[in-house]
Amino acid sequence: MKFLWLVVISVFSIVSLSFSQEWPKVEVGVDYNYLRFAPSGPYTKGHSLNGGGGSIGYNWNEYLGLKLDLQGYTSNKTGFNIPPNSIFPSGLNGNVQGNMFTYLIGPQFKVRAHRIQPFAHLLFGGAHTNVYGNAFKNLCQPLVGNCTVTKAPTAEAFAMEFGGGVDIPINRMISFRPAQIDYLLTRYSNPFTKTNNQNNLHFAVGLVFTLANGGY
Repeated sequence: MKFLWLVVISVFSIVSLSFSQEWPKVEVGVDYNYLRFAPSGPYTKGHSLNGGGGSIGYNWNEYLGLKLDLQGYTSNKTGFNIPPNSIFPSGLNGNVQGNMFTYLIGPQFKVRAHRIQPFAHLLFGGAHTNVYGNAFKNLCQPLVGNCTVTKAPTAEAFAMEFGGGVDIPINRMISFRPAQIDYLLTRYSNPFTKTNNQNNLHFAVGLVFTLANGGY
């Protein structure tokens, strides 16, 4: 009889544990970021921007959640030496420096294995930069007639990010993110070219903190 009760209690315990699985309900990330910004002009140069930011994720279950991502970047000065052409009749010479901010939200899928946790996300939102505005101010405006356009490019744009990475749990509260790689699309209007798409590369490394847990 005692043996029977032990079997019943053991089965009940196993079933209870299986139904009380926990997963991180709320996660907060902090990170360092590198962004290779690719302006959409025939005479423009790519900019390497560095910065940091963070994210907060709310998980409906152990695999699927909603992620809010906020990042800020700044660049070093980039030199331009453009010969005379139809867009710049007198040619252009000068340096350009700028900042960029992105604010994105969307779904994230994550596999919560014991030692390594790969994830992927698709985020939508907006971006703000003064790179194009600074280029217009520093290169076009010093002399009248430097450029055939008289209106500065927009500072606000639609943005979309697709990519993923891996997290390595250190303990129940902290995970290390050694790599996150994303394709970042921004759509700043550019009067110097017919296309408004900028195809950028984003890389991040950081830490993820679990603030609350959920369970079945």
